[in-house]
This record gives sequence, structure tokens and C-alpha cells, in this order.
Amino acid sequence: MARAPASLNARRNEARRIVAVASGKGGVGKTWLAITLSHALARQGKRVLLFDGDLGLANVDIQLGLMPEHDLGAVIAHGTDLDVAVTPVAATGFDVVAGKSGSGQLSSLSRQEVTGLRQGIIDLAPRYDHVVVDIGAGIDATQLILASAGGPALVVVTDEPTSLTDAYAFIKVASRLSPRPDLKVVVNMATTRAEGERTYATLRRACESFLKFSPPLAGIVRRDAKVKDAIRHQVPLLTRHPNADAARDVEALAAGLAPPP
Repeated sequence: MARAPASLNARRNEARRIVAVASGKGGVGKTWLAITLSHALARQGKRVLLFDGDLGLANVDIQLGLMPEHDLGAVIAHGTDLDVAVTPVAATGFDVVAGKSGSGQLSSLSRQEVTGLRQGIIDLAPRYDHVVVDIGAGIDATQLILASAGGPALVVVTDEPTSLTDAYAFIKVASRLSPRPDLKVVVNMATTRAEGERTYATLRRACESFLKFSPPLAGIVRRDAKVKDAIRHQVPLLTRHPNADAARDVEALAAGLAPPP
């Protein structure tokens, strides 16, 4: 069998650097997890970009207490390159592309515009070891386009029945678009590790029964009151409470992410 051209392999490797953080529904801690995962990777010495792709309710900048000079709104409005919106965050050691907070401007982007953003993310990937993309909750075309940027998608779920149902729906739709979707599950806000494993087992059984495959478990993040405290103070958990249970869990998740080939 003929080998793929070297340039094609290089593009595939660059796309593998991209990790989407997705969920079937809101309220599962997806954005917080994307921020904390980015911070954990940066603390491992990785070059990291966090892209706020929640085009309807962007709030990465709010959770980090940032006031970026440029954001995605400016990129879309002026037709500038995406790298104009890259904001280094010295306190965390990773870069951020912020969304447009408090505005519905980006929620009505056309499919072509969202596809252009995805290509912009892919173009930025060679500069970094990891690009973490926080995509909006749900299974609309926007979420699926950004989730398919090239690397794995972490599907965040809690033990709530609605979260499990919507996570299954996300996995189902993704599997229709790709016969072997690169999906992994993260159970968030688990009371204990055992409870997190039971939550994953429920989702796994549904996937195996109806989809004939199940995404592997990437990690379990325990419920921790210190998470709410860090969000309230707009300070990353790994800065404010580096020894918290949830902090250690996300660091383990980051360590388990396979380096791009």
C-alpha cells in the first residue's frame, strides 16, 4: 500500500495536537475543565493554546479575569487572521483566544464562517504542543464542526440523567459523521471515583447496546467545593488551590493525554 505524502502526514500530526472539550448539555463544568486542563498541560512544560469556541456563551475570559485587546468578535468583524486574537496569559503560562463575552454576535455564524474558524485553529496548531478548544454544549452543526478539527474530543458528563442522555446523543451524532470518532469520556463532579466509574459504566452500556462501540474513559474529576471558590475569584484552580482533589484529578487527566505523534 502506498504511503501518504509526507506533507499529508505532517498536517495530520498537527491536527492531532487539537483537543476539543465538548458536552451534550450545559452546566457540567466544561469550560472550567478546558481552562484547568490547559493550565495543567502548561505546568507540564507544554506550549498550550486555549480557544474559546463556545460561540453562543463564551466565558473563558471571565473565568480567567481577562480583558483581551482582541477577541473572536474582532476577527470576524474585521476579517483579520486568528492569530491577532491570541492573548498570552503570563499567570498561567498558556495563550488564549477569547470569544465575544456578553454578545450573541458569534452564535449566528454561517457554516462557512465556522469552518473558517476551524481551519484557523488548525493553522495555529503547529506553534503549540496542544490546542484545547472549548466548544459550546449541544449537537448543532457549529459544535460538530469545531469538534472535528482533528484530534480527540473529550465528552464531559456528570451523573445527572439529562447529562448522560445528552452525552449519548453527542456520541451518536459524532459516530454518524465518522465511523470511528476519536472520543473520550470525562466524568466531572463525581462524589467519589467509584461513583464516577458507575456513571461511565452507564454511558458505556448505552453506547455498546445501541452504537456497538463505546468511547474510553479518559478521567474522573471529583466534586470539590474549591472549584466554585476559584471560579468566584476568577483565579485558576491550580493557582488558588493546587492541592485540591479536583486539581490532582485534572493533572492526572492531562498526564494521560497521549502526546501528538
